[in-house]
Amino acid sequence: MTTPVKRLPGRMPGWAKVLTALVVLLVVFFAGLRLSVIPGLKDLFGTETQDRSGPALLKSIQDISRYDAASGNFQVVVDLEKDAKLLPDAIRGTRTLYVGAGTVDAYVDLGKVGENDVRVNADRTSATLRLPHAQLGKPALDPDRSYAVSKQRGLFDRLGDLFSDNPNGEQAVQKLAVRHIGDAAKESELTARAESNTTGMLEGLLRSLGFKEVRVSYGS
Repeated sequence: MTTPVKRLPGRMPGWAKVLTALVVLLVVFFAGLRLSVIPGLKDLFGTETQDRSGPALLKSIQDISRYDAASGNFQVVVDLEKDAKLLPDAIRGTRTLYVGAGTVDAYVDLGKVGENDVRVNADRTSATLRLPHAQLGKPALDPDRSYAVSKQRGLFDRLGDLFSDNPNGEQAVQKLAVRHIGDAAKESELTARAESNTTGMLEGLLRSLGFKEVRVSYGS
């Protein structure tokens, strides 16, 4: 009676082992480069930046009749956290701490001043002007003074950055910073300062033209 001899599993060829090890090494290498898990890895390769942008094209010209009378500088700290249901933050979730700095201008639209809003006496020594109330311009975020303090991302979010065209995007926190800066400008005295500065400018201008009495008021 003979016992069948079991065939031993075939061994992986040497070239296959080398190829597998090389693939694993490359995956770990590039993953570490993108996820910044290997300290100093990005410093091994230098980068060169080339600007191949085309020339800027003038699309339109718009006349501006407003007087920018005041500008406010604002800074806000945005703490934005996004969590996933049923998953811990270490697996899926992001938290970004962002310092946003920007400006908001306050202006008086002199283009809305009509003929009935300006009155001058016969001997041109007294002038009365009625102007529209000052308004706030759109908040402008300053990229040179805005920066991310910290970024915390879960494992899935880090892996997603490997296939993202814009990893670590800050659009969400930037939009929040702009909104908070705009809200802060509304609560400030920026429009009141703009009206005061506009009044001073017009008084100085008209008095230099010979007017001795200048009255400026604001209304819709």
